[in-house]
Amino acid sequence: MNLAKHISDTELSAKILRHAVPQMSELNIPVTPDNYAVWYEYYRGVNLDLKRAIDGLLANGVTFTEEVNAGLHSNFVQEKSPEVIENVQIETQLLINNLISKIAQLSQGTETLNASLSGVQEELSHSPDEATLMRLIDGLAEEVNSVISNNAEMAQSLKAMDEEVSSLKSEMENLNLAAMTDQLTSLHNRRAFEEQVLGHIQDFRKKGLNSSLLIVDIDHFKSFNDTHGHVVGDKVLAYIALALKHGVRGEDFVARYGGEEFVLLLPDTNHSGALVVAEQLRQKIADKKLTIGKDKKLSLGNITVSIGVASLKSDDDKESYFVRADEALYRAKSAGRNCVMG
Repeated sequence: MNLAKHISDTELSAKILRHAVPQMSELNIPVTPDNYAVWYEYYRGVNLDLKRAIDGLLANGVTFTEEVNAGLHSNFVQEKSPEVIENVQIETQLLINNLISKIAQLSQGTETLNASLSGVQEELSHSPDEATLMRLIDGLAEEVNSVISNNAEMAQSLKAMDEEVSSLKSEMENLNLAAMTDQLTSLHNRRAFEEQVLGHIQDFRKKGLNSSLLIVDIDHFKSFNDTHGHVVGDKVLAYIALALKHGVRGEDFVARYGGEEFVLLLPDTNHSGALVVAEQLRQKIADKKLTIGKDKKLSLGNITVSIGVASLKSDDDKESYFVRADEALYRAKSAGRNCVMG
């Protein structure tokens, strides 16, 4: 780097610093490295997408919350693909501010009309002449027409905003669904399981509704992967996921917990019933001989699973419930695998 360039960059950085920090302070934005990087880029003026985004937020009076700041950094500064959820958060806040503004305008219109009506009433109390009456009537008619016109525009604006809100709601629901789904197997994922098990505990405590938990682990899956490769291993995971899903009731919950491990939550099922379900699943999977390829050239033989079973107790929390099922799974593996323990 030549000296002239170095001096130029130094002066530019100092100039940006003098603008960025006071602005961040005024907006109550913590001067963290990530936040400062956003505002450094904003004042540098090269990142036009970032500049448009911040100008829009400022124009609409959006509060620069921690989520908004993180979204700006992730979408416009950090070198990775934008996170859609952060865009949705910003768009939602813009919509909320816009809606508040529209409601304020509507309220202001009716307040103006009320004030005009009070003024007319006041002047009428003084027995005005014909000319004054005509002036009052004309003024009042103009005010009413203005409110009607504004309300018509407001209705159109609110309708468009309602459509935007519905679209955002749908997008957020899709994002939430995606965040709860395992991409490989299309089952629920661990995050979804964590939420579901809390619901089972709540139903047990409030309604006395039984709940049982199965932890299913594919036997010798690591060595299987080493022998046949991860592509074939992924196909086996997808097969096990489908077998588990089809092997239980519609109201039962099936998720991929991680790796080769799956979890099932069986509502309104006692311990003996859960053991029966687990054994049926184990037998169904063990009886199937898997082959890969259109011509079924590659035989994978029999895939087996070990299953640990636990049923919810009155003193259980999320962790203790899972630990008891996990301990049962360990006993199943210690007993030689391809069996059920509970």
